[in-house]
Amino acid sequence: MFKFDRRLFISLHWGVLSLSLLLAALGVINLYSATISMRAGHQIFMHQLAYYGLGTGIIVLILSVDYRFLLSINRISYVAVILLLAFALISGKQIAATSRWIDLGFFRLQPSELAKLALVISLASYYSRRDCCLATGLKDLLPTIAMTAVPFVLILLQPDLGTALMLIFIFCSMTFLIRVKWQTVTLLVGSAFAVVPVAWLWLLKPYQKRRILTLFNPEMDAHGAGYHIIQSKIAVGSGMLFGKGYIHGTQVHLNFLPERHTDFIFSVLAEEWGFLGSLFVIIAFFGLIVLIFEIAANARDKFGFMLAFGLGSLLLWQGFINIGMILGLLPVVGMPLPMFSYGGSSLITTMIAIGLLLNISMRKFMAGSPGLL
Repeated sequence: MFKFDRRLFISLHWGVLSLSLLLAALGVINLYSATISMRAGHQIFMHQLAYYGLGTGIIVLILSVDYRFLLSINRISYVAVILLLAFALISGKQIAATSRWIDLGFFRLQPSELAKLALVISLASYYSRRDCCLATGLKDLLPTIAMTAVPFVLILLQPDLGTALMLIFIFCSMTFLIRVKWQTVTLLVGSAFAVVPVAWLWLLKPYQKRRILTLFNPEMDAHGAGYHIIQSKIAVGSGMLFGKGYIHGTQVHLNFLPERHTDFIFSVLAEEWGFLGSLFVIIAFFGLIVLIFEIAANARDKFGFMLAFGLGSLLLWQGFINIGMILGLLPVVGMPLPMFSYGGSSLITTMIAIGLLLNISMRKFMAGSPGLL
């Protein structure tokens, strides 16, 4: 049962592994600079290293099992995540007036991060069973709309607008891959536009509305909702071409830049490494996304294709939104940058995604029932 097939090693996508290791190393180096002048900086940095160690162990475990095993547990994992989201909302640890975490003592679990993975797996499982020759109508999409709506509502109530919107992006990206009737597309797009004024009037919190409004004019609330964007743009701009040098960012170490170890971690990179350093990281990150879509294209079955594409979309949208946010091109919605932002749940979710992608690439030549190695 545990006999190792050398083709697994040969088929491992070394490009994805290499870029993942490169980004992880750059993320650790950048986080050290971001936290070195913080009161609890050493503790934060050591925690992140521990999360990397835990994530590495999880990747090894994931690689030992055929990814198609997820087909048999996707319903259980989805329900488990929904229960965790409900528990976090009702009895979770409150931080800054939000209920996003479950305190496990040694670790604060953020179920909304796991919800992204659970949704990708559930949608991949459902769509992989669809006949690709048949056009999909609204009736066929109702189960996937419900799959997305339940965690979306629970996360929105925490409140966590950024993560809730990520579920919508994942749904749209993966649904784009199947044949959907144009009437259904028109109806869904029209419904989305109709929901916007309703969400603005009754669903969004006042601080969320201020963040959207200050996107267009941060100076209207320079010491409030616009402060984050203003300080981030100053940090990015002051880095100029070559940056101020490692651990020499003034916006960072003089404490002007808020949330510099989480949402605005890329601003630290831009200030200290400049345009060229930032461009290098962006190219490496989006190069990783391209290779992930290559894994999807070469997957051995439809489930592997849908799963790899969904995981690639998840990482792509997170990176795009985070970088757009720190540049003042998108509202501040609290979106971590994969491999860079501090956070155990976010980092481990990213590493699980990388492990699944490597798993899919390793087994692209195999057939038969899912099993160990």
